[in-house]
Amino acid sequence: MNFFPLFIFFPLGLIIGSFLNVVIYRMNTAKSLGGRSACVSCQNKLRWYELIPIFSFFVLKGRCRTCKTKISIQYPLVELATGLVFAILFLKIQAVTFLVSPGSSDPLAFIFTYIYFAVLFSILVVIAVYDIRHKIIPDKPVFIFGVLSFISMFLFMNGFAGFPVFYPHIPSIVQLLSGIVIALPFALLWLVSRGAWIGLGDAKLAFGLGWLLGLGKAVSGIALSFWIGAIIGVSLVVGSRGYGMKSEIPFAVYLALGAFLAFIFDLHLFAF
Repeated sequence: MNFFPLFIFFPLGLIIGSFLNVVIYRMNTAKSLGGRSACVSCQNKLRWYELIPIFSFFVLKGRCRTCKTKISIQYPLVELATGLVFAILFLKIQAVTFLVSPGSSDPLAFIFTYIYFAVLFSILVVIAVYDIRHKIIPDKPVFIFGVLSFISMFLFMNGFAGFPVFYPHIPSIVQLLSGIVIALPFALLWLVSRGAWIGLGDAKLAFGLGWLLGLGKAVSGIALSFWIGAIIGVSLVVGSRGYGMKSEIPFAVYLALGAFLAFIFDLHLFAF
């Protein structure tokens, strides 16, 4: 397996992660995505050397160069997470494009497939981090994610070991209904509890997860997200004074993580 391109895709992910931080911070505000970045405290325009992903955070010791206000740890973490997502996606997608059938590999198919799924999981990063910051899942990125996930069923199919293959086709009825099947339990939980157990945004997100992963992998990813969420939630309640049994814990981050793991490892934890 060729690991050299990771030196391209990981830094690319860091750069995209830096942009995603801007999207997360400015979403649902009066600020546009254009224009130079500035310190959220003193509004001083940041110079180029203050915008180098991860590196600048540590060089500046996590503080604004001008006013010395602490910089949120969110910024390097989002950059690092996106860099890892981009690198791991490359390893996943290159396997079928260049290794399974190297004689018939199609670089354009690889580029299109990679960009498509990189965009999908970048949107998931935005949704997850926004939910952590504001305890709400934003409608606009969820809608875009759902539309792209729905379209992906017509463009890609699972190849060897679950590798995504660019192959335009008509999906099966089960695939088309997978989004509804996955979202329905979330919607029922929201309805029965009147939003106390789970938010309606999680149900909206589940539509896209079902279409993106297919029924088997979506159920596996969601089960994994509940397990991870339970472990982390209990740990926070036990180990942190700021959390209690009634604390509101954002669930989108666990759904995103479970979906990514199910996608990368082709998880089928249940027999269907």
